[in-house]
Amino acid sequence: MKTSPDQLRNPSLNSDRYVNLKNTGSLSRIVFMLTVFVILKSWGIRADWPQFRGPDGQGHSDQKGIPLDWEEGKNITWKTEVPGQGWSSPVIAGNQVWMTSAEADGKSLSAVCIDKTSGKLLYNVEVLTPEDAGPHHRLNGYASPTPVLDGERVFAHFGPRGTACLDTAGRILWKNTEFEYNVIQGGASSPILHGDLLILTCDGIDKQFIAALDKRTGKVKWKQPRAHLEAAAKKRSIAKMAYSTPLIQTVDGVPQLVCSGADHVAAYDLTTGSELWWMPYNGFSIVGRPSYGNGLFYVVGSIRQDHFCIYAVRPGKGRLRDDQVVWQRSISIPHVPSPILVGRELFVVHDGGVASCVDALTGKEHWRERLGGNHDASPVEIRGRIYFCNREGKTTIVAADSAFQILATNQLKGTFKASPAVTDGALFLRSDTHMYRIEKPRR
Repeated sequence: MKTSPDQLRNPSLNSDRYVNLKNTGSLSRIVFMLTVFVILKSWGIRADWPQFRGPDGQGHSDQKGIPLDWEEGKNITWKTEVPGQGWSSPVIAGNQVWMTSAEADGKSLSAVCIDKTSGKLLYNVEVLTPEDAGPHHRLNGYASPTPVLDGERVFAHFGPRGTACLDTAGRILWKNTEFEYNVIQGGASSPILHGDLLILTCDGIDKQFIAALDKRTGKVKWKQPRAHLEAAAKKRSIAKMAYSTPLIQTVDGVPQLVCSGADHVAAYDLTTGSELWWMPYNGFSIVGRPSYGNGLFYVVGSIRQDHFCIYAVRPGKGRLRDDQVVWQRSISIPHVPSPILVGRELFVVHDGGVASCVDALTGKEHWRERLGGNHDASPVEIRGRIYFCNREGKTTIVAADSAFQILATNQLKGTFKASPAVTDGALFLRSDTHMYRIEKPRR
């Protein structure tokens, strides 16, 4: 299906793009946004871009006026140097942009805040000083998990090095360093919020569990060991590790925490941590965050080690039946970037720069095209456009459509691994050295 200029300016004209069924148009888009609002309200999240992958955790934004074109010196309101080193993505509440950073070879871990309007550095708060920084992969660092915000507090997580809570004035409220587990690639799974719970996913090579903390005190409310790792235990020790960030989705009135791990994906009850359902696969080191739509979870797993796969599954109870796996696809599926679901289409970009679009109901491929470069950042969708940002600073914008169409390409300086944030009519991109606010000039 071709996309007209009017459709690109007004995505609600694309009747099958944002919806579960065709021909419901802008009404379904309104229903979708109201659903997101209700979910965020129930979670206690009050922020513009509060977590990894935004308000719904799936990379969507309805912001108007985000530019198609930029470069150094064009459509950039400010560019601010970020102290230290980190790959965490920016999160935004009110006039504050937060991220994490590391210095002293990982022995000084900080929460960093920049003024959203001016780009001025507001806070650089050292929150943890571990004696042992721990190992990390050469492409990872010491400050990769993305913080999460509730509008009043900032929750910064550094894997087994610990977690800290700050207020919006940069004052440390509590710390928790009690969880010991070994992530040999470095911390990567980001924390998320649900009501008064702060959820941490801890899938090391030695211990694997999910923990829920009281967000006000940092004390443990429940801790659920991972199951279904018997086969992994018979392999090498690293076969039990994973790095995915979970997704919370309400199914039949019950919020479920869905998270990919080694050899399986599982859903958990948020009240007790007990497992609700699970599905096996074969492989570890899973990174991609799940998506939900069309009554299906789209989860990243693998068919064998380092050969990743997307499974479209219908939730249930216990081990899912074969007929609850609606489809699976293992062609050009990424390791690090998460997929993005836009109505009836699912988009992915492989780490090596090949993007694909498939029918979200059947898994049938619509297109597969090379964008180029290396990709770590997860894409975002803004009003019918998909923004793919590669490690080399090139952002390729394509139509969120079953027909491939490049709308623009833009180049910045630096190395980009963090995923974009979107709010206030602006796009926020973090490089290895700077934070950018990208927007059209304001009159």
